[in-house]
Amino acid sequence: MTKYISILGSTGSIGRSALSIFEKKKTFKLNLLSANSNKKIIIYQIRKYKPKYFVITDYFIYKKIRDKFNNKKTKILNNFENLNFKKKTDITISAIPGITGLKPTLNMIRFSKKILIANKESIICGWNLIQNSSIKYKTKIIPVDSEHFSILMLLKNHQMKEIKKIFITASGGPFLNYDTRKFKSIKPSDALRHPTWKMGRKITIDSSTLMNKIFELIEARKLFNIPQDKLDILIHPESLVHAIIQFKNGLTKFLYHETSMLIPLANAIFENNLIIENFYKNKKILKKKIDNLTFQKVNRKTFPIISIKDKIFKYPSTSIIINAANEILVDQFLRKKIPFLTISKTIVSILNGRNYKKYAIRKPKNIKEIIQIDYWAREYTLKFLKNHD
Repeated sequence: MTKYISILGSTGSIGRSALSIFEKKKTFKLNLLSANSNKKIIIYQIRKYKPKYFVITDYFIYKKIRDKFNNKKTKILNNFENLNFKKKTDITISAIPGITGLKPTLNMIRFSKKILIANKESIICGWNLIQNSSIKYKTKIIPVDSEHFSILMLLKNHQMKEIKKIFITASGGPFLNYDTRKFKSIKPSDALRHPTWKMGRKITIDSSTLMNKIFELIEARKLFNIPQDKLDILIHPESLVHAIIQFKNGLTKFLYHETSMLIPLANAIFENNLIIENFYKNKKILKKKIDNLTFQKVNRKTFPIISIKDKIFKYPSTSIIINAANEILVDQFLRKKIPFLTISKTIVSILNGRNYKKYAIRKPKNIKEIIQIDYWAREYTLKFLKNHD
């Protein structure tokens, strides 16, 4: 039986991983692919996969590609508003990075039976909207970040009252054992050398500051309604265990898999009917021994951002504000406008700032209100950097 697939963010690493899974099965047909501006990969994907729709959000790239593929089978669009599927997409993968992924995700919920969500910013900033829309349209939401997919699997057949603690693991990134006296001279090229994962630039920087784990705590809280005091972070340099659950009965469970997004993605797509070796050209990656697994507490000197862990759940819109501020700060760091340590210092300062609470206490009811808070946080961050130059 043919299944129809849509991928939001098809040119990114998760989107390409998903396509590598689907192309091995003739039972899948591509309803929609979307991307922003990677012209070369977009053209390649249109020619190879021939989706029914391709949404290109960058207007100038859209115009060029639309003219190039005029009168072809694939319909080239500049936005998601004009979509109108006669039949629901069986699986949509939401993998557009940043808050820009929220609106497309909300648009696709009404057209999808199942959303595999890899866009953490959508969950962080707009989970209430996603949850309400998924209930309305009877759409199943499955997280495919390795940590949250692991929690989903580990929570099966268990109730929250049984659980003592849930740990999300962090590799520690490239600076786990770095001399903190050298942090002042860290360059973008240093921070982009992740020891265990191959990821996009922004999330790799978030891993180096540990900001990605702050976001993942927020995700876990929202996705699974886990009490704040049951959530914590552990450093696990091998990146093979992705979540750990301690039960009140003295037992502890963890989920192990290799550092490849193919594994949670493929398991979320096929659920119970899967032989993972079928999706790997190099089978050696799946034959590593399970040994030398190490775990340690987060060092506050190495990862000063951990100081905000107890503040992230205090107000409804804190997550929107720190997400927006972090996006600006990471971009500024990658452009060599600010030093590495300024990322964490600025976020801590914003949460202690005079105007922060005024926006943090808001409970946005729609995407427009989320964008207003996001916009304020971005502008405030840029002004803060200018005033503390």
